Amino acid sequence: MTQMKHILLATIFLCSLSALCQTDNITTQLYDTYENYKESTIGKRRIKHADIQPLIAEISANKTFKVSTVGKSIGGKDLSLISIGSGDTNVFLWSQMHGDESTATQAIFDILNFFESPDFSKEKEEILANLTVHFLPMLNPDGAELYQRRNLLGVDINRDALRLQSPESQTLKRVRDSLDADFGFNLHDQSTYYNAERTEKPATISYLAPAYNYKKDINETRGNAMKIIVFMNEILQKYAPGQVGRYNDDFEPRAFGDNIQKWGTSTILIESGGYPEDTEKQEIRKLNYVSILSAIYTIAKKSYENIAIEEYEKIPENDRKLFDLKIVGATYKLKGNNYIIDLGMNQIEVDYPDHKSFWYSSRMLDQGDLSTYYGYETLDASGYTIKQAKAYPKTLNSFEEVKALNFKDVLKQGYGYIRLSSFPSKHINSPFPVHLIGEKYKVPELNLMPGINPTFFLEKAGVIEYAIINGFLVNLKENTINVPNGMIFR
Repeated sequence: MTQMKHILLATIFLCSLSALCQTDNITTQLYDTYENYKESTIGKRRIKHADIQPLIAEISANKTFKVSTVGKSIGGKDLSLISIGSGDTNVFLWSQMHGDESTATQAIFDILNFFESPDFSKEKEEILANLTVHFLPMLNPDGAELYQRRNLLGVDINRDALRLQSPESQTLKRVRDSLDADFGFNLHDQSTYYNAERTEKPATISYLAPAYNYKKDINETRGNAMKIIVFMNEILQKYAPGQVGRYNDDFEPRAFGDNIQKWGTSTILIESGGYPEDTEKQEIRKLNYVSILSAIYTIAKKSYENIAIEEYEKIPENDRKLFDLKIVGATYKLKGNNYIIDLGMNQIEVDYPDHKSFWYSSRMLDQGDLSTYYGYETLDASGYTIKQAKAYPKTLNSFEEVKALNFKDVLKQGYGYIRLSSFPSKHINSPFPVHLIGEKYKVPELNLMPGINPTFFLEKAGVIEYAIINGFLVNLKENTINVPNGMIFR
């Protein structure tokens, strides 16, 4: 009996491996040729409804696609559904129900470019003969305009699946019901500070097959979603090893993902997180493109059916233990005593008024023993002493005078603040790797505490070797200074 059990398990494993191998070739080709299909007119997170309208108009002119207006946002912006294929299996993808989560919206237009191209003809023939694929990009265009999570009603659309008070929610429900979709891809962004559980690696992509009841039962609908996720995880391990997480599956009765699963659509939640040195999430966009297209292909071929559901639970859970910058083991002098302390800080984005770009106002997030936390950038500061940032001794009169300074020399002397006699009113932050202060501003004594703007120096044997300005680390032994902006304290 035991021998038979081992044979059965081996057979299931080989079937799962076969499903993955069948699409391995197309996955590699998709990754290698991605730049051919990347939509070049959109390349930053703060995209707007107006940015995608010309793309939708261009797609409308192609008879291969069916494009229809399926609703309007509270602000009167069109919500478009783009469909392709003639198969009996309906696959429905919707993105950006949270206005500040645009990575997958960009990937959708890359995928549409793929379908418009003459390449991969054999694979596309299989997809389009077996599936009809529907895309609803940017469900919350009003939120996108303001680069905010919620819509103009102030409602989180993803918590409006029961009351359906928002027109965007009503549209999503109506479209899902009209398609009676077999598979659904619920496309989001998550915080860049999530990591794969108990590792220093960011959760670049996280998945969830949402529960449809409090018992977290697994029926065929949810089981198929789990199989697709196992398949996509295997793909991503090739390109972002160890950087995939799994969301907690506690049932949320108001959420669309949970309800769409309950309504009979195998629902895959995809959350785009962080990736080192990928502020605008363009590498993550590529991973979305490759993994989603590969998943669509395996749905068309039904090669996911033999994948073992048990593999789903082996994906590490999401954790939230990442900082942008972590300083380890620095010496902090306070009231005559020395303390060894770790510091964790995040580089927090603040939108400019047009919500098209941003600047940084960083904050100390935590301090103490941070040995169970990680950083995108980590500095071992053992043997270094934290030093107060001082004000430059001379008051300058203009931005031009500040610009003329040798900032490396300024920082090496421990100056983190430059006093100006006047400020142009249009400036809300310092374009220099130092803070700008008014004539009457008094630089506060350094008192490390969560919530402060992290600005200080690290000194060893009387020599300042590192500067932390607005939460950004500067190695003064090197020539580059990577501080996007300082602060202005008037």
